Amino acid sequence: MRLALHPTTEIGHRAGRILLSEPDLEALGIYGNRSRGTEDRRSMAITELTGFAVLISDDRTAPLDLAAIAVEDGLSCVLAADAAPSPSLAARFASRGLTLLLDARTAGLAEALRFHPALGAEPGRKVTVAWTVEGKPLHRGEAVPFPDPLGARWGRRLPAGTDPLVTRIEVLVEGPWGGALARVAGPKKSQRLVAVADDRRHLDALALAAGALLVARRGLAPGVWHPADAADGYLRAAAHLGLEIAGFEAKP
Repeated sequence: MRLALHPTTEIGHRAGRILLSEPDLEALGIYGNRSRGTEDRRSMAITELTGFAVLISDDRTAPLDLAAIAVEDGLSCVLAADAAPSPSLAARFASRGLTLLLDARTAGLAEALRFHPALGAEPGRKVTVAWTVEGKPLHRGEAVPFPDPLGARWGRRLPAGTDPLVTRIEVLVEGPWGGALARVAGPKKSQRLVAVADDRRHLDALALAAGALLVARRGLAPGVWHPADAADGYLRAAAHLGLEIAGFEAKP
């Protein structure tokens, strides 16, 4: 694999360090700011993307500008941002046989967890997904039972999306811990859930690195995708990088 990384925060640099542990990584080009944490015999500062296969970035300011650069230079692209590409940009990726993966972060990981086989969410069953973001914690709202060391937290329900069967909850946290969770209600008030809790920045970095591996190893067809669109492959990549998922079933 020859990957290009455009890091803008500690999350991007951590994703680079995670990717440097892969034995089949031939080169990691740092497209932008480099740090000591991403220095390795296989990493290098670059100003051009020629010779690389995938551009990866945690940029939240202008992520689609990077996607446009990637497709122009013939690279697939993995972004932490949940941006909405224009129809023309999406068509360019598809027509050139390239992949654009969006939302490769803790939120995207939570969306993928709702397809985890341990959850056993049958078609037509309502599913709740929740994830953490940095912010002042709430003292009321929706209760979300993350595993330790994060523990149970209060979250806020987000506006309904296009799928009425999916409820999304955002949980504001301070401190080092973050998490992602998917939960389905069973018969007689029982419930099943799968969840992860880890260092918040590491979890975001791992989610970005998992997306990079999925795309680099051609786990997605050309076009625009999110982690939930290839949940099985995305979760396998995350597990390969060290993600540990907890499962729980509560009965009345």
